[in-house]
Amino acid sequence: MTLSADRLRLTGWGLAGTLLLRASFASEPGSRRFYALSLTTAATWLAGGAASRPPASRDERRVLAPVATGVAAFVAFYAAARVARRIPASDQAVASVLHYAHRGSDPLVLATTLLNGLGEEVFFRGAVYGVAGRHPVTVSTALYTASAAGTRNPALVLASAVMGALFGQQRRATGGIRAPVVTHLTWATLMLRFLPPLFGRTPAAVIARRQGVSRISATAAALSSSRMRSARS
Repeated sequence: MTLSADRLRLTGWGLAGTLLLRASFASEPGSRRFYALSLTTAATWLAGGAASRPPASRDERRVLAPVATGVAAFVAFYAAARVARRIPASDQAVASVLHYAHRGSDPLVLATTLLNGLGEEVFFRGAVYGVAGRHPVTVSTALYTASAAGTRNPALVLASAVMGALFGQQRRATGGIRAPVVTHLTWATLMLRFLPPLFGRTPAAVIARRQGVSRISATAAALSSSRMRSARS
């Protein structure tokens, strides 16, 4: 298969994965639809990158360094999150993502998170990186970030840009996807375990909608009561 054909094929898989990712974050947290779409997204990334077989990493036996990198990335994000929660816009963006962890089943949320992390590395740091030409880190990171932009959540877009660049550098340094996979899964696991308590509440937008519904219900009840009293008199 030619390089142009590979790129065309990956474009199709990338668009499919992006649309599925957007649909999953538009679904109700904890619902069957959310888990089904999340798993389908992971399967799409894996299938799209399956035909590409990146060369084995030059340091396949080294695991501690990627794990340490994942821990360091988590520490940086955790510190940033403590600041972000004091800013209303960023607080709402992060909380709306973590709402899926609050409302979902812990094992299922962890499973879908890790499977998507693995799939993203196979696709973006594996297949896409391999056909990206002269600037593979820049291209793979830009496409990874663009895919996250489909969710319309600035927190996810920013995280994808930062971590995508890190994963890309790891691919360049090691020659394979083992290091970015280990780092991604380590970082994602720690984020899922320790970040939700910082935002342990329903997102502001959801609260606003619920309050709006409550006000409407209360108004309707008051009008109904008033009409009943008028009819009796």
